[in-house]
Amino acid sequence: MNRNRAIEIYGWYGAVAIVLAYALVSFKVTPPPGYVYQILNLTGAIGIILVSVTKKVQQPAALNTIWAIIALVAIIGLIING
Repeated sequence: MNRNRAIEIYGWYGAVAIVLAYALVSFKVTPPPGYVYQILNLTGAIGIILVSVTKKVQQPAALNTIWAIIALVAIIGLIING
């Protein structure tokens, strides 16, 4: 698989992961402060960042960088607070 194809696939994963995280919380399948929600948001944001940077589209790259930082800080909080 070539590099561009891999980035496209991970970008699509990112979109699906973020929507899935939102759906799981909206339908009360998982709690918003939980690991599943935060990991889906973090990995999803990274996927969208990769595809956005590759295509030189700054707005989604900036938005998802912030999204990833928020998720990472939340995951660190979950680890520290048990």
